[in-house]
Amino acid sequence: MNKKDVFKEIIRSFHKKPPAAVKKRFLELPFNSGKIITVSGVRRSGKTFLLLDAISRLLSQGVEISRIVYVNFEDERLDVDKKELDLILQACQELYPEAEPSNTYFFFDEIQNVDGWEKFIRRVYDTVSRNIFVTGSNSKLLSTDIATSLRGRNLGYELYPLSFAEFLSFGGINTDIHDSRSRAKIASNAEQYLLGGGFPELFSIAQDFRIKTLQGYFDAMLFKDLIERYKRRPRAHLLKYFIKRLLANISSPLSLHKIYHELRSQGYKIDKNLLYELMEELNSIYFFFPLRKYSASVIKRETSEKKFYAVDNGLAGAVSFSLGEDRGKLLENAVFMQFHSTGSDIFFYKDKKECDFIRLAPGGRPEAFQAAYDLASADTKKREFDGLIEACRRLGLKRGTVITMSEEFEEKTGGVRIQAVPFYKWALSCGPAA
Repeated sequence: MNKKDVFKEIIRSFHKKPPAAVKKRFLELPFNSGKIITVSGVRRSGKTFLLLDAISRLLSQGVEISRIVYVNFEDERLDVDKKELDLILQACQELYPEAEPSNTYFFFDEIQNVDGWEKFIRRVYDTVSRNIFVTGSNSKLLSTDIATSLRGRNLGYELYPLSFAEFLSFGGINTDIHDSRSRAKIASNAEQYLLGGGFPELFSIAQDFRIKTLQGYFDAMLFKDLIERYKRRPRAHLLKYFIKRLLANISSPLSLHKIYHELRSQGYKIDKNLLYELMEELNSIYFFFPLRKYSASVIKRETSEKKFYAVDNGLAGAVSFSLGEDRGKLLENAVFMQFHSTGSDIFFYKDKKECDFIRLAPGGRPEAFQAAYDLASADTKKREFDGLIEACRRLGLKRGTVITMSEEFEEKTGGVRIQAVPFYKWALSCGPAA
């Protein structure tokens, strides 16, 4: 079978079995924007289902299935280069010669698997249809060089594993925290979310197989997104060690210099610059995200030490057993991802003491947050409060927040009013800084 016939088969197979209704995410892709819609995010975060939801909405609005073209470039039947992408248009024209191309909706899933896809998409946009949706598991899909290639033609979205509010929605849990029965279920689900993370597919997988599934996600990210894409095959063992070392380091400023010497002592012959390259690559596939140290100087923010956090607690715990057992680090990671996925501008504070998160509201007004699983220990409470108080005093703040797993109270100490709030309550009310 030639490649054009393969595309015909893929298009017709989809038309014979349109997508069933899917569980909705809070992100809903727009229609008729006049822009190319690009969606990027970590593997298995639900990008495909976001496209299928958009297709279902089009069908419910009366759009004929023949006007919808869906191609998933992870289909094992497809091994194409950029010169062969035009076969999609030829296949459509031969399947539906009476169709008006300008009224056709094109959905291209994981298109980053084809090098040079940008020029094809730009040509389709300029000459065929402006109803184009593309996804990819690589942050470069939304980077400045892609934006340059598309020359302002795109609207970019990023999709992450489920937020806590979405996690509850997928589980059919009422989010009314003022109802005592709902509140108990919400608190119980918060613990499950903290340990298991929010990849959507896990809702349809038995508990016994979830860790194995998450480890499969990790292997796909490691070998397909990193080793194959960035030609790191000779460095596979180094990559695994580096990733586990980073996971163990969550909640602490990262010293690549220290990791470099650890690797050298274990017999790895590497250049220190390689570690910086690996860090960038892990960020590009949405595995780790950096958190910069707070400073009034933008230059110092960019050049100072950083912390790194993982995209999902369940994934991180499936790769690193020690992290999966450390609920304090898991809570801090979950708080980071809640901030990050809502687009908050955040930093960490460090001087004599440390404060986990400084969030900047529009206009630059700072807010200070600590994440502590519990405050039952007097030493823990003192450490968390001391860091928060120092950050608040330095930033001229009268209030600070400690996000706990279940404790809730308010007290004034050191001239700062400190509010302790449970993660589930905070996460349900947390959006971009207002």
